[in-house]
Amino acid sequence: MSAIALVGSVTVVLKPATLDRLLLPFVSLAAGTLIGGALFHMIPEGSAALDPLAASMWLAAGFVTFLGLELFLNWHHSHSSQRIGRQPVTYLILVGDAVHNFLGGLGIASTFLINPAAGITAWVAAAAHEVPQELGDFGILVRGGFPRRNALLWNFLSALTFPLGALVAYFAAQQFEVSGLVLFGAGNFIYIAASDLVPEIKANKSFRAAATHFGFFSVGIALTLFLAMWNT
Repeated sequence: MSAIALVGSVTVVLKPATLDRLLLPFVSLAAGTLIGGALFHMIPEGSAALDPLAASMWLAAGFVTFLGLELFLNWHHSHSSQRIGRQPVTYLILVGDAVHNFLGGLGIASTFLINPAAGITAWVAAAAHEVPQELGDFGILVRGGFPRRNALLWNFLSALTFPLGALVAYFAAQQFEVSGLVLFGAGNFIYIAASDLVPEIKANKSFRAAATHFGFFSVGIALTLFLAMWNT
């Protein structure tokens, strides 16, 4: 997953308008796979070993944690190449991304430990989201004052917290039940899709764009549903 951070380098050869036009269909696909991965894979697997109230609390905790990241770190998932203009904001983006990647590694690895097939689906969903996010973040860092090599390096370093989170989940699984972490990750997925991605794909009012985004979103949902049915 960390290597996906390196795809941001392609933004240097694309115009901002072209990049934004190419990213939105990917954002729509990512929204569908994140929601489908949470609903069809992570929630069923995580809630199997917990009572309904405990499962709901873990799910809510994952959702609320990402809300806190946005409110207190002034960070959000960016899939645009528009200029930030002030470096302090770009540093906050890096901090937020590092925390986000750590939590992602925690949730996805926990899912994999319980059910490898569901874990792979969760990873695919997260990867579909990471591609447009990393493209957008790299463009923001460069336009915020970072030299291109430094932007690529820091973006990659912030992504290394993903395997760190996965390692924490692995060792935690030796000590206690990790079903709650799976649901925590599902809450993260739902928040990212519902709060950050869906509003972006709704912003374009043209019928053609709406049809395209709805189509890619539906493909993401259908793909995760098919994988869930195939694995049962």
